[in-house]
Formats: sequence, structure tokens, C-alpha cells
Amino acid sequence: MHYKLILLLISFTFISCKSDFKKKKVVKTKHYELTIAPHSKATLILFPCFPCDIEHTKSEAKFLKDLDKEGISTLLMDFNQKLYLSEAEKKTYSQMLNQIFNENQLDKNHIYMGGFSSGGNVSFILSNYLIATKNALKPQGVFAVDSPLDVERLYQNAKIDLKRNVNNEAIEEGKFIIQLLEEELGKPEQNIAKYENSSPYTISTHTTNNIFHLKDIKIRFYYEPALAYHKKDSGREYEELNAYQLAETHKALENLGSKKSECISTKNRGYRADGTRNPHHRNLVERQDLINWILDRK
Repeated sequence: MHYKLILLLISFTFISCKSDFKKKKVVKTKHYELTIAPHSKATLILFPCFPCDIEHTKSEAKFLKDLDKEGISTLLMDFNQKLYLSEAEKKTYSQMLNQIFNENQLDKNHIYMGGFSSGGNVSFILSNYLIATKNALKPQGVFAVDSPLDVERLYQNAKIDLKRNVNNEAIEEGKFIIQLLEEELGKPEQNIAKYENSSPYTISTHTTNNIFHLKDIKIRFYYEPALAYHKKDSGREYEELNAYQLAETHKALENLGSKKSECISTKNRGYRADGTRNPHHRNLVERQDLINWILDRK
């Protein structure tokens, strides 16, 4: 009798432990990859840089490693080649995100958004839209990693790169940016309102429409000025860097009353996965610090 009782207890304990153990769930579609953490505490939504896709994001963003083990689910979006969003795109993106969260029974109250380069622009504009429209999705925080948040400034900097004629890569990128923006928005001298509507923040006119509703949530701006590197590589001054735009946007948020906005200025963290030095990179984000920020750990 004792023997049977012991076996029963052992069996019950084993089944109980087994039921507590859950594996992460991965959902892959054409437009996103969702990793659902066991006992998920929050969901991080990431938007890619202009030319990037999901696989590139996964290979370069070291901070993504094992976030599910920390109770953080991740939703990697494949909406690239976006510096800004139209009103129709804001609505479409919000509907798609709601559908993803509904289908996978994810908590809509503990959401964080972020992105590298142009992905940061999308994250800020969409987060602001969700809060402004009182959407069911409620971002608790948003971050940008070396993002060109001021599209007018991006245009003017591209013209400076062409005139300076120092770095071939910067010249080709400058030509592309000028052509893209003039085709879609026109020249800022005649169409400043379009640039204001397309930018999280416009420095020249102090326009804050696309960040106004972010003033009460957590905000992070990651950048690595690396002035000597940029001076040697492309001849750029501080005011021509994304770091300047991010710092100015932080100041604008503080002027709006934000108490939760912070700048993370890094040193010597900007390296690609292959070891190549590049201050314009996702790895400015330190993994454990990001986890603590998302989970409100001190």
C-alpha cells in the first residue's frame, strides 16, 4: 500500500512539473515573425530599417537573443522601405497588429515598440497614432536606434553630403534620399507641411504633432555620436548626425512635459555582426538594460 502511494505521489509530481513547463511558440508569416514567450509579461514589436528584412534584423540585433526566456514575446515586422506612414497606413498597421494580438491571445496593455534607423520613425509615428486614437493596443514605451526622426533634416543633410563629395556611399545614399523625398513630398521649401506630417519631430518649425501623445509613456533614444569616425568617414559634423535629431526630439518631449524620456548615448558599441565598425547600428542597445526597461526592473 505504501509502495503504491509513493508511486502515485511521484507520478503526480512529475505530471505537475511537466504541466508547468512550456516552450516558446513561433509563428511565421509573410509579413511578421512572432515568438511567444512562456508566461509572457510583455511584447516587443520591432520595425526594420529601410532596406532590411526579418532575417537581417535577427542576424544583427544581438539584444533579441533569448528574450522569450525573460518573459518577453517579440513581434518582428517586415514592413520596410518606410520613413513615414500615411494616414491609411497607420490605420492598416494598427488593424493588422490588433489582429495578430487577437489571434495569439497576447496582452494589449504591455506593449513596447522600437526600431533601428527608419524603423524608429515608424515606431514613433505609429505609437503616437495608437495613443491618440485610443486604440485597444496601448504602447507603454517606444525607442529609436539612431533614427532620422526629422525628415526635413534628412533631406538637407543629403544635400550637404552631395555638395561635400567626400564619401561615395554617402553620395549615392544622398541622391536616393533626395529623389525619394522630392517625388513623395516635394521640396521642403515649398511643402514644409508634408515634411512636418511625415516626421516624428521637425526641428526647424518645432512641430511635435507626431510625438505629442508620447509624452506620458517611456521613451528611449539610442545613438553613438562617434564624431571622429564620422568626420573621417564622411566629413559630417554633429548637427548632421541622427544623434543630433534624436537629442533634439528628446528636448522637445521634455518641453511637452515628459518625465520618462531618456537619451542613451553609447561609446564603441556600434559594430556589425561581422565585426565591422559602424556607429549606425542596432547593437547600440544593450540587452539586459533593455530587458530591465521593458519589465520595469531597477
